[in-house]
Formats: sequence, structure tokens, C-alpha cells
Amino acid sequence: MRRLRNVKIVATLGPSSSDYETIRGLFEAGADVFRLNMSHGTQDEQRARYDIIRKVEEDLGRPIAVLADLQGPKLRVGTFADDEAELVEGASFRLDLSDTPGSQERVCLPHPEIFAALEAGSSLLVNDGKIRLKVEECGEDFANCTVIVGGTISNRKGVNVPDVVLPLAALSPKDKKDLEFACQLGVDWLALSFVQRAEDVLEAKALAQGRAAVLSKIEKPAAVRCYEEILEVSDGIMVARGDLGVELPVQNVPPIQKKLVRKARAAAKPVIVATQMLESMIESPVPTRAEVSDVATAIYEGADAVMLSAESAAGRYPIEAVQTMNNVAEQVEGDYTYREVISASRSSTVRRQTIADGIVAAAREIAETTEIAAICCYSQTGTSVRLVARERPNVPIVAMSPITKTLRQICLTWGAHATRCDEVGRFKMAVVNAARAAREFGFADVSDQILVVAGVPFNVQGTTNILRVAPCDERLIFRTDPE
Repeated sequence: MRRLRNVKIVATLGPSSSDYETIRGLFEAGADVFRLNMSHGTQDEQRARYDIIRKVEEDLGRPIAVLADLQGPKLRVGTFADDEAELVEGASFRLDLSDTPGSQERVCLPHPEIFAALEAGSSLLVNDGKIRLKVEECGEDFANCTVIVGGTISNRKGVNVPDVVLPLAALSPKDKKDLEFACQLGVDWLALSFVQRAEDVLEAKALAQGRAAVLSKIEKPAAVRCYEEILEVSDGIMVARGDLGVELPVQNVPPIQKKLVRKARAAAKPVIVATQMLESMIESPVPTRAEVSDVATAIYEGADAVMLSAESAAGRYPIEAVQTMNNVAEQVEGDYTYREVISASRSSTVRRQTIADGIVAAAREIAETTEIAAICCYSQTGTSVRLVARERPNVPIVAMSPITKTLRQICLTWGAHATRCDEVGRFKMAVVNAARAAREFGFADVSDQILVVAGVPFNVQGTTNILRVAPCDERLIFRTDPE
């Protein structure tokens, strides 16, 4: 199955998409990566979904990536005597550690670590920012606040603290259990929530021990401030605009999104744009025009992937949502302006530092100035594929590897068509495999030429050092390279 677009689609599974027919339908409609949201459902339910994904993969003969999204620590207020209270603008409101049911004057906030970090003047956001409090006075077990924006506050509503770096690890005890469960299950990517600093990512990677790649969700102002350090130690990035739009002024989110996407691309690390992309399709069979424009903007920016959350997990039209996203992507990438925008952004994203950088830049230049049908990458780890994808070439990328885990992880990379090949010991056989793969999936025929990128010696990570223009007919390859 060949996609007619380069950007990848991530679809979240949930109650609306837990059976074989729906999951297969989502893949056939365009989903490249399936997200298991560890915030919802039991481990047994997630295991059942994972098993179905692998059955679809086996039946269709195409690699599919699975991303497990860890919940992260959840900060919530306690309960109220009447289940809710009405906070009035300008009134005083106290947060403390007492487990006495709350009222219009106070409520429990069972997180002493928040009180330890607060200062006078700090903001507290409750219920996705619908209620805003300003800290006037605080201590180790209380915070006296003024209600800046009032409203109804009810039991166990979430709390955001945008102004300070909280002394909290990104991995709660539940997350550590879910991480180990997901790694044993065999997921390809782990999405890490509540990232505030690079050390959060390093902790998750130490626990994963290479069994899954770690993708950092950028959803807190602290993560935006430390983005370059976080990016350096992460395997990928998710621009999680939900909490980001709560903790920052909403008008700040679009320029931040552009910055995060460009820097991730410069680092040759996949970046997902997520949250509320086709939100109305939870209930409607068609999206709003604004949502379509939002998806298109992420594609024009050069994001590796766009993501569906509740639309595919709990919505009434999960397959239609994926089809819509697929159709938008195909239309955008077929627009001449898209190629202009992508080409214009290359100078600001691509950094020339290594031989591998030069090899992939040359591959893109040759492909765009001569008659080349595809760029074929032979890779053990996927590094050379990601480097080629960073260039955003205007020809298909055929990613070849004998390693299943590598092929699945590549499914998140822009433009990469992942296909299995035999392990090779000589460059000639890599070229032969590339020619066969390009023909098999309809990227080229025997009269075409392809570019082959690989590293010699083989089976050594980080050795991308060779580029060859080759015929797509292996008879000619054997004729010109008899050894």
C-alpha cells in the first residue's frame, strides 16, 4: 500500500476504534501510526488493541508504528461538599492540604510540591484555564489567592501552574508501570508527558533501555524555554497544543509551533503536530473550514505527522476523520505553493556538519535537477532515512532495513515508505534491493534511475557515506558491477 502524500497520520485508538475491522479501516484510510493513550483504558484493553494492530500489519504486509502516550503526573483539586462551588471574580480563595470537603472559600490541593514552588504573583489555572487564580500569599501547605477569572469549580478538576518549574518528575509511579508494560508489549515509540527539562527525557530513556524511542511532548512553558536541550536528548517531538494553549496566551501558540517544527526538522527528528486538529469530527461527519486550514498549516510547515485524538478514539466518525486528514494532505502537497514553501524553509532548518549531511543534501540536489525516480536508503537504525527526509526532497523516499523495529519507527518519518529487505554485506546488493523495492511499490520502472544512500561498512550505526545513481533494472547493475 503506497501513500500518495509525505506527511504521516497518527490515529488514537479508543472505544470507537478497538475492533479489527475499524483498526484495519483506519490504516487503509491513511493512518500510519496508532497511538495508545495510557491515560484511558486498562492495560488489558491496550494489549488487545496492540495485538489487533499487529494482526493488521501481518495481514496487509506493511509495517505499522505504535506509540504509547504516557499520562504524566495529573494535578487536581480535591472534592467539594456540594460537588462544586461558584468562584466570583475578585473574591478570595484558599488552596491547602486539608482533606475537608471544599466550599466557595477553599479547597484541598493535595500536592505539597506545588506549594513548595509557588511564589506571590504566580498564576494557577483550573479546569483547562477556565478559572484563573493569582497567588497573593503562600506557604508550605497553603496558597491564598484572588480569583482573576471566576466560574464553576467542581470535584477533581485539573490544575496548571504555568509560571514555575515544578519539582515533579515527568514520570509518575503509574507512568513507570505503563512504560515497562508498553516496552514489554513491543511499542515503537513512547510519548512522554509533562516534560519540563532534558533530565525528564533522560530518565525515560534510561527506563526504556532502547526498547522504544522516546518522543517528548512540548506542552509546558518550561519545555519551550528549554526546548533545544530537550530536543537534543529526544528521539522525536510532539507539539501538544492543548496544555500549551492553556498555560500560554493562545496567540503565542502558532509562532511557537512553527519554531518547534523547524528546529526538530533541523535536528532530523520527527515532529508531530497534535490536539484539536479535526475536533468537530467527534460529532460531525465533516470538519470546519478552520480545522482544515489548521491541518494544512502544519503540513505547509513541514511537520512529519499530524495527529487525531478523540476524533478517532471516541468520535462517531473515526475512519472519516482519517480520510479527511489524508485528503487534505494530498491536496496540500499537490499544490505548487507547498513545494515553494518547503524549499524556502530548507535554508533555515538544515545544518551542514557531517559527511552524512553532505551526502543527503547531494542526493536531494541530484534528485531535483535530474531524472531520478526515488531516493532509496538502506539503514540499520533509520538515521540516514531521517537525514534524507529532513531535506524534504520532491521524489519518494524508499526506506529499507532488515530490522522490524527500525521499519516501524520509520513510519513516523516524513515521506518514508518503509520496506523490509534482506541483510546485505555488499553495497551492490543494497543497490539491487533498492531497485527491486522501487519497482515493487510503483515508485519506478526498469527504464528509470534511482539514488541509493547507504553506509559502508554495513551494519555499523552512523556511517552514511555513500551515494550512487543506479538503474532500476538489476540486470544492468549486475552487468556493470559483476563482483
